[in-house]
Amino acid sequence: MEDQRAAYRAFMEAHLYPNEAALAREDDDAAVLIADLRARAKAEGLWAPHLPPEAGGTGQGFLAYAHLNEEIGRCVWGQLVFNCQAPDAGNGEILHMFGTDEQKAEFLAPLVSGDTRSFFSMTEPEVSGADPTGLRTTATQDGGEWVIDGHKWFSSGAEDAGFGVVMAVTDPDADRHSRMSQILVPSDTPGIGIEPVPVMGHRGRGWSTHCEVTYTNVRVPLSNLLGERGAGFRIAQKRLGPGRIHHVMRWLGQMQRAFELMCSYALEREAFGGPLAEKQTVQNWIADSAADIQACRLLTLDAAHKIDQGDEARVEISLVKFFAARVLNEVIDRAIQVHGGLGLTDRTPLAAMWAMARGGRIYDGPDEVHRMVVSRRILKEFASGGVYRFS
Repeated sequence: MEDQRAAYRAFMEAHLYPNEAALAREDDDAAVLIADLRARAKAEGLWAPHLPPEAGGTGQGFLAYAHLNEEIGRCVWGQLVFNCQAPDAGNGEILHMFGTDEQKAEFLAPLVSGDTRSFFSMTEPEVSGADPTGLRTTATQDGGEWVIDGHKWFSSGAEDAGFGVVMAVTDPDADRHSRMSQILVPSDTPGIGIEPVPVMGHRGRGWSTHCEVTYTNVRVPLSNLLGERGAGFRIAQKRLGPGRIHHVMRWLGQMQRAFELMCSYALEREAFGGPLAEKQTVQNWIADSAADIQACRLLTLDAAHKIDQGDEARVEISLVKFFAARVLNEVIDRAIQVHGGLGLTDRTPLAAMWAMARGGRIYDGPDEVHRMVVSRRILKEFASGGVYRFS
């Protein structure tokens, strides 16, 4: 594992960090550079580490992937360069688990090879994103086709993507967890409208967009149903659980990088007769950050280990999701505070990291929902006459 980490670290030091400013411009030159870096990463065998070899990746399980993300996650462009970016990583996983041979050939193969991107179209502006059982987008059967009508947003990466995985109500009279199905929809299908929505002042381009998507009489073959009819909610949980821990894995890299910048600058910058590192407040920030980061690491590695053992680790994933989101925001904020005005500029990566970190407390389930999930599962053990045992 150390050899693999070293390979990713060396690639990022040689190709990612020196090009961060150029990539952040998100112009035509940046697109060419991304394509070149992706080709280099693929040639060096640093490709799709989230998927197993039988799916076309180089992955060795969640625990190994967690360690690799302590390197990959340090730069936001790392996941895209190594083809393990959200939302494609999660879409690749459910296609591998639930897709037919034909679907894997049409959708999964080009996704893993890097020839296309995808988006996951679930969240809707009219209903709570934290409760997908209330979704309103419909897919009705008409002969040999699904006819999809609805309104989505926060379909991340939808601009210029090749296809989407659309969550739609196919059985409105079924129980609330069996009403929905997931359907594969090519982006060039007539009736689809895709419009990026600026987030925190950032419009994005291509992969980095967060889009509003409308479906008006969108027709696709019945064979584009992913998994069983009515299994949309269950497949979403299979996707979102690993997707949440994928986010946390990347955040480990982000928070460690912010921590290193904070410590280095505290030693370098002088104020009131000495370096900032000698000020008690700064020392407290460093100590608290070190404790929080290590706690996040161990929680993440524990959840990853349990997933590798066949456990869905729902409590562990929810626990680390809300805890890590808080730590990420706090560590980056402390690092910015130590840097002072410099931390607000684009001369360090901290300001961009902070703007992206705030969303971590909302997407893939807000903190409050994950706290509710954890507390309910713990209390259920006590209500049944047992206790919750830490393991």
